[in-house]
Amino acid sequence: MGADIAGVRQGSIAWEVGIRAGDKLLAINDHPLTDLLVYRFYEADSEVALDVRKQNGEELIIEIEKDQYEDLGLEFTRELFDGTRRCRNRCQFCFVDQMPANMRPTLYIKDDDFRLSFLYGNFVTLTNLADADWETIRALHLSPLYVSVHATDPEVRRELMTNPASGDIMINLRRLASWNIDFHSQIVLCPGINDGAILVRTLEDLSSLWPRAKSVAIVPVGLTQFREGLSALRSFTPREARELVGEISRWQQRFSKELGTRFVWLADEFYLLADLPLPEYETYESFWQLENGVGLSAIFLRDFEEAVEELPTPSPERRHISLATSKLGEKVLRQPLARLREIENLTIDLHVIPNGFFGSEITVSGLITAGDLIDTLKGRRLGDALLIPGNCLRDGNTFLDDYVLEEVSAILQVPIIPVSGGRELVERVTQI
Repeated sequence: MGADIAGVRQGSIAWEVGIRAGDKLLAINDHPLTDLLVYRFYEADSEVALDVRKQNGEELIIEIEKDQYEDLGLEFTRELFDGTRRCRNRCQFCFVDQMPANMRPTLYIKDDDFRLSFLYGNFVTLTNLADADWETIRALHLSPLYVSVHATDPEVRRELMTNPASGDIMINLRRLASWNIDFHSQIVLCPGINDGAILVRTLEDLSSLWPRAKSVAIVPVGLTQFREGLSALRSFTPREARELVGEISRWQQRFSKELGTRFVWLADEFYLLADLPLPEYETYESFWQLENGVGLSAIFLRDFEEAVEELPTPSPERRHISLATSKLGEKVLRQPLARLREIENLTIDLHVIPNGFFGSEITVSGLITAGDLIDTLKGRRLGDALLIPGNCLRDGNTFLDDYVLEEVSAILQVPIIPVSGGRELVERVTQI
């Protein structure tokens, strides 16, 4: 074990004592290094002993006296030195299990690592923790954590996660609360399984742990066409989505009175599926669960409204721009497009991209593939530029099906510009 040192800040303490990139840190204050969290915890001490293996194989103990919390200046090749903890569950709704074959290997990795939960907000199930892991959470006070709850009813949770050891979630959440560790929860809602009375129990149970339980996000189950051999699940209907919106609105009113916070929020998809107005920006409070698509549309529309007030003088030259988005994305763009189409000498065409890759039930913009863009738009007149959702790209340039922007641009014969956010939409449209 140990941590490979990727860099040493010149002039830092580590640099002054002769540590260099390519060396390996084996332990700090006699504690083996499993991850960056352990390193940061003990690095804060005023007296630090580093067990270092040099590139030539020589092993040294380097003792350092410094100010408490002073940074040593080391950078590592990765945050988890002992590797990423894998998921032990077989959730009925797991999106990874619904991926087609022959995609890049990283898309099939199921991580379930409490350290990534603390570092990056990844959701974890708390089903694969040893006693030493719980002690690490307590001793390092890893707060907040992000927990996939889905249901607090033990039998239902076991059924959903296909794991006999997954039913004790409330025991684990109470343990976190007793240590004053905050956590955010998510519920992947599956019609007929963890909705109705089960959802009522889950919200009652989670709210009983407030204020350590900070928020709950409810997201709809996502079902691709690649479900052969998997459990029989179905998506929400528009009618069911409308009923759920009403139900959660009532819960929010109750929690606002009892807790001083709305506490539970629905993913934007439910409002769009129900064809109901999106909640106002202010109702999302601290936007705890953006990664779950909770409030993203409200931020987009707020940023758009602020940016559109500052529109520059219209260009005297005629311009033609195309926008591509998903079925649900089209609903978010209705109002902004109506406003942008008021600009003189500007033509904007909107193209809704059916999801042929994952299947028709996948209607979010983040899962648009290059292949579907090409199938829908090839041969069409797309004008001076094609704007696409930035969230359908990895690293700003690569689609889920591994095409890069330059390839798709060459095939469609148009410059392609990723757009993230309402302000950027206005800027791109007015600058082309």
